[in-house]
Amino acid sequence: MAIREIIKVPNPILKKVSKPVDVVDDDTRKILDDMLDTMYDAPGIGLAAIQIGIPLRMLVIDISSIGDQDNNEKNPQFFINPEILDPSNNLSSFEEGCLSVPGIWEEIERPDECIVKFVNRNGQKEEKKCKGLLATVIQHEMDHLEGIVFVDHLSRLKRDLSIKKSIKFQKNPTKENRLSRYNEQQ
Repeated sequence: MAIREIIKVPNPILKKVSKPVDVVDDDTRKILDDMLDTMYDAPGIGLAAIQIGIPLRMLVIDISSIGDQDNNEKNPQFFINPEILDPSNNLSSFEEGCLSVPGIWEEIERPDECIVKFVNRNGQKEEKKCKGLLATVIQHEMDHLEGIVFVDHLSRLKRDLSIKKSIKFQKNPTKENRLSRYNEQQ
């Protein structure tokens, strides 16, 4: 397992549409493990393969640390070739951040529930009902698979300003814990 470099805006790789994974094998699981190590190291709660330069439809998510500072239990979730089914008409808003857009946090509205059909780490098909923060994170990460970063949901002016701020932040990052923003909301 290895920690990989996270690609950041304005790198054009983030605009690529990811391709489906044909087979789940040891190489696939190695990439998933690297993604997980990279996400935990950042620290973050979700990561798409394209964010480490691999244009494949794979995500890792772990929201277990959100809202519970004493929780040391990790609960990683792996999604290969995910598809959103039946998104709710009800919307919820979370202040989102992204490892590929460091230093930027913006309110984004998304369906508050959805069902995700995917292939798991062992190559088996699954469906999972996602609510609240998990629904938001899965949709955020799945946007990456389509070449969309969360600031693309903002007005053109706000998006351009956010990208400029992120580029400036990348040149002089602070020690801010990215997870603290989520914990403040809980």
